[in-house]
Formats: sequence, structure tokens, C-alpha cells
Amino acid sequence: MTRRLHLNAFLMNTGHHEASWRLPESDPYAHVSLAHYVELARTAERGTFDSLFLADGPQLWSNLAQRPAGALEPLTLLTALATATEHVGLIATASTSYNSPYNLARKFASLDIVSGGRAGWNIVTTAGAEAARNFGLDAEPAHAELPHSRLRSSGGTPIARAAEFVDLALKLWDSWEDDAILADKAAGVWGDDSRIHPPRHRGTYFSVEGALNVPRTPQGYPLLVQAGSSTDGKVFAARYAEAVFTAQQTLEDARSFYADIKSRTRLAGRDPEHLKVLPGIVPVIGSTEAEARAAEQVLEDHIVHTHGVRRLGDLLRLEPGTLDLDGPLPDDLPPESAIEGARSRYTLIVELARRESLTVRQLIGRLGGGRGHLTFTGTPEQVADEIETWFTRGAADGFNIMPPVLPSGLETFVDHVVPILRERGLLRTAYGPRQTLRERYGLPRPRNQYVSDAVDVPGPATAGAPAALTRI
Repeated sequence: MTRRLHLNAFLMNTGHHEASWRLPESDPYAHVSLAHYVELARTAERGTFDSLFLADGPQLWSNLAQRPAGALEPLTLLTALATATEHVGLIATASTSYNSPYNLARKFASLDIVSGGRAGWNIVTTAGAEAARNFGLDAEPAHAELPHSRLRSSGGTPIARAAEFVDLALKLWDSWEDDAILADKAAGVWGDDSRIHPPRHRGTYFSVEGALNVPRTPQGYPLLVQAGSSTDGKVFAARYAEAVFTAQQTLEDARSFYADIKSRTRLAGRDPEHLKVLPGIVPVIGSTEAEARAAEQVLEDHIVHTHGVRRLGDLLRLEPGTLDLDGPLPDDLPPESAIEGARSRYTLIVELARRESLTVRQLIGRLGGGRGHLTFTGTPEQVADEIETWFTRGAADGFNIMPPVLPSGLETFVDHVVPILRERGLLRTAYGPRQTLRERYGLPRPRNQYVSDAVDVPGPATAGAPAALTRI
């Protein structure tokens, strides 16, 4: 088999299960431990994962009682992890809602240079008045804004601000040509100003005059990732994303999403193979199926349901006291159109509850492990079977692996599932020659939009160096 799985490790403090921090082996302070994340990154690298990923948001969780809250700033943490690893990609979430394009482009360029071309950006918008107030705003930015964006969903809904942010970031990353640095000691000429291209951008949301103060990077620009499955999210992904983190509960839904996003990418004028679809999976693994079920039950037994009710009520935009723990979801839930942010997750959770006739208690149990992502419980062989089925039946290009407990869940996956995937020819056995993250995902190095004779080429393999300093 020539097609290979792409695996990303989604790292979340003590694990994705909300009760993971309560287990005897868990460190409730792991979320601020560099040593913890170094161990996880090296484990992912031992499993020849393509990348690891850190989620983020610009506000403190409102319910500290539920699980470890707060997190180290991801670009800072990933820069440290870059020095502790050699191959695995380093993807961070950063919001277009509460960042400046210039500063964020500079940070990602710096990470790409420090890591030798392993940076990735999970592009998100941020909803919620709580986050808005942290940035001096009285209300959250609208889910979609302005009637005159050139990027529109099938219903004509613009996603203007995020699109302008990304377009401007691309201009900034391209503002240095690859050979702008001459380093001509004899002539006393360090660089060529004619190969610098200030964006001089005057847009609807942003105004940026000058070129980036960081050279063009090993990858040209970071791997661009999008998370979410809403219509607006799919429109945005088709235009920009090179990897999509998504959530589906069934093979049929996953195949439908896969076909849809690939079709949208083709219609956007891009090669569908240049967008990789990675559904999330929470693997609960035991040496026998009974052992795996017992491990799952231990986690569910540690859920504090009052926390879960509060969290679910917030997600569904319900008033406190609305949910009956042993009853179904109310019939009169808000429509999806009324949800600002996390629309696709809202729809997934409501459809799951309706489809399987779950009580609120049961739904909280199902969501405790992955917040709507697929939880699969079984032996290493059964987990590998499920991954292979989705991969070979047009539902995924790879998976976002979301261990319920860390570090043990990632170690178990690497030690017991990865060897099976390798034996079946689905996963690389070793990294091989040094590659950028973009190359690892089978993507070309992007053209510099300011250089008319530039061609797509692989990125350089030299760690810590800027992009190849030879004109293409």
C-alpha cells in the first residue's frame, strides 16, 4: 500500500476524559509541566506520528471544579518542545478573533525556523462574550460578518475577518523572497532590499504596512489546519486548510463529510489531495475487550455529573436547571443558527442524543471522553481495525488521536496499536530523511506570491536554518 495514515496526537493536560485527572496515576498539575509535555512529544515521535497538537482559547474556563483549567501559551510551549524532538510536527491553535496578523505571523515564522520546518497553525475564530471582555470588547464578534466578502458559504454567509487575517498572514510570510539574504562579506552586502515585499495592506479589518521582520521559513509558511464541520467551516477549509480536524460519530457521517470537503476543495481550484481529513478518535484500549470496557467504566465512575450538566447546559445555551439528569434533552433546544461558535459540535451532540435516545446522564458519560468525538473501546487489534476501516473506506486520511488518559493512553497506543498499523502497511516504520511537516503530509512547499518564476519545491531539511537561500 502506497497511501499511508497521517497521525496527529491531540495533547490535553491529563487526557481528554474529563475525569482523567482523578485517577491515582494522574498528575493534576500536568497542564503546567514542561516535563509532562516533553514526555508526550517524545512518545508521539517514537510512534512516528506526523504531528502533535495543542488546543487553546483566550479565556479561563468558568468551571474550575470540573478538571484542570488553564494552559501554557501553546507557541511558547511548542518552541520548547522543538528543542526536545527532531521529527514530529508542532501545531498550535491561535484565534483570528483576538490576535494581530503581524505578531501572529512573526510567532509562527519563528517557530518554523526554530523547529526546522515543523510548525502548523490551527486557525480558529473565538466565540463568547467572556473572551471578548478579556480584550476590551462588550460582545463577541459575529460568527460571520459583513455582506461583501469574496469568501462565502453556499448560503452567502461571509467569513470575512478570518479570511482577511489569513490572506494577510500569507502576504507577510511571503514578504521575504527565499534568496533575500545574500551574506556577501566581500562586497559588504548582507541582503537585497529589492527582494523584500511589504504588504501595504489596507483592508476592511486590518492595516499592515511593512514586511515581516523574520525571513521566509523552511516551509514557506506553516501547515494550515482548520477544525470544525459547520458549513462556514467547510467553506473556509476548502479555500485555505491543508489538514482538517473533524468529529464524526459514524462511518457513514465521516464518509459524507470526507466526500463533501474534498469536493469543495476541488471546486475551490485546489488539489483535494492537498487537504488531509483527520477525524478525532478517543481510543480506550485493553488487552481484552472486557479489560477495555472495565477501564472505560472506571473513567465514567469518576465523572461528577453536576459538572457535566453545567458544561452541557452551557454548550446547548440552556438556562441553569433546564436539564433533567435522567431525562432526555428538551425538545425545544435553540436552533443551530442561534449558536455563535462550535455550531458543528452542537449539532453533533444533539444528533447523538436523539439518534441513540440517550438520557442527559448517558450523554454526559459519552461526552466525558471526547466532547463529541468518536470514543472507541476495545483491544489494540479492534482499534486498528476501526482505523483501517475508516481509512480504506473513504472516511479519513488519518486520525487525530485523543488519548483519554495521559501519558498512559498515548503510550498504550504507540506500544500496541502502532505496531499493528505498521504490520498492515498503513503507517511508516521510521521517519527516514529529515522532512518538514509539510513534506510529512505530502504537500509541496508553497509558491511565493511575489515571485513570478517561483515553483513548488520541497522545503529544506536543515534544522534551525531559514528557507533555502537559493533563488528558484
